[in-house]
Amino acid sequence: MAPVRSYTNWNSRSTDHEEQKEPYRKYFFICEGANTETWYFRKLIDIRKSLNIHPLIDIRLLEKTEEDKDISFPRKLIAFAEEQKNNDEISFDKERDKMVIVFDADIFEKKVQDYNEVIALGEEENIIAVSNPAFELFLLLHFENAYKEDIEPNAERIVRNEKDGNQTFIYKLLLERIGINSKKNPSIGELAEHVDTAIAQEKKINENIYRCKGRVTCNIGKIIESIRNDTGE
Repeated sequence: MAPVRSYTNWNSRSTDHEEQKEPYRKYFFICEGANTETWYFRKLIDIRKSLNIHPLIDIRLLEKTEEDKDISFPRKLIAFAEEQKNNDEISFDKERDKMVIVFDADIFEKKVQDYNEVIALGEEENIIAVSNPAFELFLLLHFENAYKEDIEPNAERIVRNEKDGNQTFIYKLLLERIGINSKKNPSIGELAEHVDTAIAQEKKINENIYRCKGRVTCNIGKIIESIRNDTGE
């Protein structure tokens, strides 16, 4: 088993004299993408206190390394997540902790037919986070009025997500908003500061990942909101 990097700022202390606490529950995020998602969730973890996440709830990002770095196909990503639960290095408590598996649904729109089977398999023991067509949709939701101005009038083109050169349609919509390459510029993670906007706007699109086919869909904000509501009981 190749190692994974676990990113957290759990119980950051200003001095060595402060008491070290252990979280009641940990949410481990494993993502399809190696860059954009990593930068976003690292920032989300860094600002966990300002998000009013319960003091006993921790969020951690598991970053794939070595031969596992390019794992992206949903079934393989789910299998990888299951393997990590037995990884002593991350101390996953199977009674309390949760694994959140994040992937894009565009592959199912274009050529893969077993979407519902994959979702059902993943949700047996995990939380599945899906964007259709891609994670850039979730990032776009962080901008005020993005639903009304960008998503609603372009819903069909977003789902098709055709390429113009080497840029997909949803990537270009996000690029027009932020002006940076979301796949190469770590500052894309700063959008996490506006996650409340994303959560609110996501409610205007389909959040039911079982009804994802042919629909602009995302449930990442819904999952983040549920983590914020987790009181550790």
